[in-house]
Amino acid sequence: MAERETKETAPPLEAKQGETGWFLAGLEALLARAKRRKWVIAAACFVALAGAFSAAAALFALALVLAAALLSPARERLPEKAMAARGIGHPAAAAPTASALILAIPDPCLLLSSDGRVLNHNAAASELFGRIEAGRPVSALLRAPEIAAALRQAQRGGEAVRVDYFERVPIDRWFEAHIAPIDGAEGPGTAAFLLLLHDRTKQQRVERMRVDFIANASHELRTPLAALAGFIETLQGPARDDPEARARFLDIMRAQAQRMSRLVDDLLSLSRIELNAHIRPSARVDLAAVVAGVADSLTPLATAAGVKIEVARPDGPVPVAGDRDELAQVFQNLIENAIKYGADGGRVEVIVETAESSGEVAVAVRDHGPGIAPEHLPRLTERFYRVDVASSREKGGTGLGLAIVKHILNRHRGTLHVASTPGAGATFTVRLKLSDDEAGRGKAIAG
Repeated sequence: MAERETKETAPPLEAKQGETGWFLAGLEALLARAKRRKWVIAAACFVALAGAFSAAAALFALALVLAAALLSPARERLPEKAMAARGIGHPAAAAPTASALILAIPDPCLLLSSDGRVLNHNAAASELFGRIEAGRPVSALLRAPEIAAALRQAQRGGEAVRVDYFERVPIDRWFEAHIAPIDGAEGPGTAAFLLLLHDRTKQQRVERMRVDFIANASHELRTPLAALAGFIETLQGPARDDPEARARFLDIMRAQAQRMSRLVDDLLSLSRIELNAHIRPSARVDLAAVVAGVADSLTPLATAAGVKIEVARPDGPVPVAGDRDELAQVFQNLIENAIKYGADGGRVEVIVETAESSGEVAVAVRDHGPGIAPEHLPRLTERFYRVDVASSREKGGTGLGLAIVKHILNRHRGTLHVASTPGAGATFTVRLKLSDDEAGRGKAIAG
């Protein structure tokens, strides 16, 4: 009987021990969280507030807090090696972060080591510099003393540096460079440098365009405006009742107004081209078709001047990267000049040839007129430069045609070569890179 009573009283004792264990486990979990969690302060306030009403309420509140501590899984702190592997709390984690950062920046950006070598770069930098090899000194990419001095200053002072610099090759470009140190980018206790290049070419060109436009327009428009003012004064005075003089003067006034219109159009066209000169066109254009189309459009002008246009071109396409309208303007200006100033020869030859060795296409426009003296050749592409001022104005020239040609070819990374012998005509040759070395090669045919 005694044994039976002992067995019957045992379960309540085990239950009590289980309850005590549950309470101690919850208290231990609460204390463990108290070291890392600020919410234990709120729990204590909750228990104290409940105790203000009764002891039973306080015990009930404490039981709720302990149950919450047990039921909510605690996240253990990662070991140091695991944290380092994940890049948490370790200076070396800055390296992938810095690389990811520069890849997201739209402007050209380079990540440099402490000794100025390229660690990483973004797509904009590849577009600007071409192929960039890791470990290459930045001085091999940017041969600008301003950049080298700014990098040394950032290395010595450990602070961000800003500097402006100017490039002339392959075309004029202005940049604003920012160099800033990045601690821990190569590992613990090391520093790298972020080089960011902001292209300010467009802003500079807008300002220069504004100044040049005002200077050129005021100079070139002065003559036709003075002529118009003089004829108007004459028509209001002595020629008021002279129908013959009035008709003659009105024709001259119309010609002067047309000259001013052409001048303004050419100035605006030149300004637009200069504004985007640093952006190379990427569209695929069949240069042979462009040249043939321009020659056809100028046939009526040539016929009126007694000139025949002869075109020789490959029998296939000649693809180049370019802007179709701008390339058409290049050959329109060259062929029109050949018609106007070489009309004495009776014909203008336009020859399109491709060179397998250099991967280039050459378009030569040749007239058989009086030619150009050697001293004039170096200055032909200057704005408003004319070999014969009177003849140029008589033929409707503005002095900007070849300047427009030069700036369009600069944008297309092309070249213009002029060869002339007095009395034997002149040849203007345009050279451009083929977009596909295997395309557009064939035997020249007359067209």
